[in-house]
Amino acid sequence: MEASRVVESLWERIQARDWAGVAELLAEDAVVDWPVTGERITGRENYVAVNREYPEGWSIRVLRIVAEGDRVASEVEVPHEGIGVFRAASFWTVREGRIVRGTEYWTGVGSESRPAWRNSYTSLL
Repeated sequence: MEASRVVESLWERIQARDWAGVAELLAEDAVVDWPVTGERITGRENYVAVNREYPEGWSIRVLRIVAEGDRVASEVEVPHEGIGVFRAASFWTVREGRIVRGTEYWTGVGSESRPAWRNSYTSLL
């Protein structure tokens, strides 16, 4: 399976809560970093568990997937009932049809205020 399809399948399977299917797409020793919270998830089982245990009320909408060789970038939007809308920009390395490495930047949409000095240069989404 080409690298972009592996990542597309990852998001599809997470959305479907197909945890066994998610595990199939990850190398046993996969490492995924979440720099925003300073966390590292080591191993397929831990990555699956973190996603499986996340409180329900969410859905995933893939906004884009861009690939070059074994490197894949994805952007997803995750509305969560009662909590708000999250976005993730993720950067994956895929080898032999499995994700071996990832870095995901998760943030809440509008969770930070823009600095006043930028007001004349930007508008709100």
